[in-house]
Amino acid sequence: MFDNLSDRLTGAFKKLRGQARLDEANIQAGLREVRLALLEADVNFKVVKQFVDQVKERALGEDVLKGLNPAQQVVKIVHEELVELLGGEQQGLDISGPKPLKIMMVGLQGSGKTTSSGKIAVWLRKQGIRPYLVPADVYRPAAIDQLLTLAKQIDVPAYPSTTGMNPVDICRDALVKAEEAGCNAILFDTAGRLHVDETLMEELSAIKRDCSPQEILFVADAMTGQDAVTVAESFNERLGISGVVLTKMDGDARGGAALSIKSVTGRSVKFVGLGEKLSDMELFHPDRVASRILGMGDVMTLIEKAQTAFDEEDAQRMAKKMQKAQFDLEDFRTNMRRLKKLGSMEGLLKLIPGMGGMLKQLGDAQMPEKELNRTEAIINSMTMAERHNPKLLNASRKQRIATGCGMQVTDVNKLIKNFEQMSKMMQQMMGGKKGKMPKMPKLPKGADNMPGMPGMGMPGMPGMEGFGMEGMGQEGAPAVQGKSAKRVEAERKKKKLQKQMRKKQRKKR
Repeated sequence: MFDNLSDRLTGAFKKLRGQARLDEANIQAGLREVRLALLEADVNFKVVKQFVDQVKERALGEDVLKGLNPAQQVVKIVHEELVELLGGEQQGLDISGPKPLKIMMVGLQGSGKTTSSGKIAVWLRKQGIRPYLVPADVYRPAAIDQLLTLAKQIDVPAYPSTTGMNPVDICRDALVKAEEAGCNAILFDTAGRLHVDETLMEELSAIKRDCSPQEILFVADAMTGQDAVTVAESFNERLGISGVVLTKMDGDARGGAALSIKSVTGRSVKFVGLGEKLSDMELFHPDRVASRILGMGDVMTLIEKAQTAFDEEDAQRMAKKMQKAQFDLEDFRTNMRRLKKLGSMEGLLKLIPGMGGMLKQLGDAQMPEKELNRTEAIINSMTMAERHNPKLLNASRKQRIATGCGMQVTDVNKLIKNFEQMSKMMQQMMGGKKGKMPKMPKLPKGADNMPGMPGMGMPGMPGMEGFGMEGMGQEGAPAVQGKSAKRVEAERKKKKLQKQMRKKQRKKR
């Protein structure tokens, strides 16, 4: 969601490159672009003014650190101020406090309270806490059924509400039922309402008074921008919210709500929804988001994603199989599925420092998700014996596999050939002496198109051969053997056209 803001800020910092020192004139020119970028991102104008003034004051008052140029010095200051703007230190739920932990979900209609309640329940369970869901929205059609369905889906107990019940009575009685069920966290999913609806706001106040929740989380749709901040301020004045949950952060919102809400309400963003899956709820880390905005990547989030998808014991078992040349197509498919759990390749690349420039260079180039799916389809069409021993694949078996997955025999041959070459290479890599890093073998022809191999960096990226970290400059723009990405693409199209022409000529003969 911060892509446009990142592009504008990058352009602003470019204007400071080449400057020998920081002075009021060049700082003013650079910060003018920063101000426009933040306003275009729908950040509150008072917040923008305060932010720019603080950056200017610090930039003028600091000497350029040794080893940094003026542009890098300003980036450093802007990063630190962005972290403060986003809330400073990460603020999560106090799960170590008194039990049961009572969480009240409030917000406008359609902001995502019900789904967020289910997602937070999943997050709490990962922390070793047993949650209890309470559907207290008796006004919206099917709201109760929606939460009860989610509860069944994630195997979490829920209060059996009906539309004829009073919401305050539901929440009060749920405290008893949750204790009987042995739960130590309760999530009250209240009805969505406009902050000007006095009757419904009074209902929320009654629930707060009777149930004494430790956390009152305001759920806001990040797509609404400044409106979300205005409504959050009104809810905070009336109920005293403890934090904010921003939904649809994976969309194309401009990011104004996330950047403004702490300064305007005094309450930090605690959770962000990053997808439609019930596992797509993450703690909000201001320092990591600030790094993403400035194109610095987010390595910690990438590591956490990898830890959830890859088990350490399984990784060691795979490594031993590779070393003994026992890594087969079934292992390859398992590893590929784990890779897909990390999310889209585009999203993962954005978490790697400097890779934002690579994505811009690639433009509309195809990401490898489709290639991963094609490879998995071929393997799925094989029998278990064929996956364990690809040498069994004769001409008739390959034809059967190709027919089964709707592809050509050449696609099956390509997969087998690349897998054999990759297996040999991985065996060589794992064969170094103890305590010493083995020499990197020469990459076999075509092996860079194999997706999902462990330890291979960014495999399976069609058209991305030669894009390496060693070629990354300050801009994050890749150097492809001294050629620009456009030139490489033009040469590729030219070769393809020449190949087609030769094929036509052979047919005519």
